[in-house]
Amino acid sequence: MLKKKYTVKESRDFSRIIQKGFYVKNQHFVIYQMKNELGYTRFGISVGTKVGKAHIRNRLKRQLRAIIDNHNFSYSNSKDYIIIVRKNCLEATYQEMKNEFEQLFEKVYNKKENVNEKK
Repeated sequence: MLKKKYTVKESRDFSRIIQKGFYVKNQHFVIYQMKNELGYTRFGISVGTKVGKAHIRNRLKRQLRAIIDNHNFSYSNSKDYIIIVRKNCLEATYQEMKNEFEQLFEKVYNKKENVNEKK
């Protein structure tokens, strides 16, 4: 279970990371990344109201948190990540969602610092 310490909750943090951070995207997700000074990695998950009703959005967030938890051992780089779930996730199975997220996260995780970061 993703502990509160490792989540981005504040609206201003979400805005700052989205405005100034580097991002990659695919058909299911958009992942923003930005360096933090906390010494540990944090994740923020956003699912817009256009994706579906509350129970659908909550299910997608639970599934995504489970995917993150299962691979938590490799996330030790002192960065903040904002994950935006796109509407195409509704048609995807859990396994497809997991594979897409892992491939996209590998791209953003392996990027060099400050490459293409917005100023």
